Amino acid sequence: MDQKEKQQILFTHLVISLHSACMQQLGKLKNPLSGSVERDLGGAQGTIDMLDMIREKTAGNLGDEEGRLLIQVLHELRLNYIDEMSKPSTPAEGAPPAGHAPEPGGKSTP
Repeated sequence: MDQKEKQQILFTHLVISLHSACMQQLGKLKNPLSGSVERDLGGAQGTIDMLDMIREKTAGNLGDEEGRLLIQVLHELRLNYIDEMSKPSTPAEGAPPAGHAPEPGGKSTP
């Protein structure tokens, strides 16, 4: 394998890794560490912004397949982000669970 092929494989792994992380942040995939679905839309927006920055910084330096992959991943993530933004917030995103009022000092009671 020559250096160019190695870099293409590494670039693809980077993009796929960021895609997977963002899908977890969007609540579309389970977190492999906790085994639960967690939604972090701020984190997802940051990951999308990072991929878009990579697209801008690598413009003119990517092969056709790499460029298509990056554009396709960004398109998919943006559509999923819009979908998640249209859904109500979950308790894990800052609101106390239904029936639980925060006590003074930040504690919640059932």
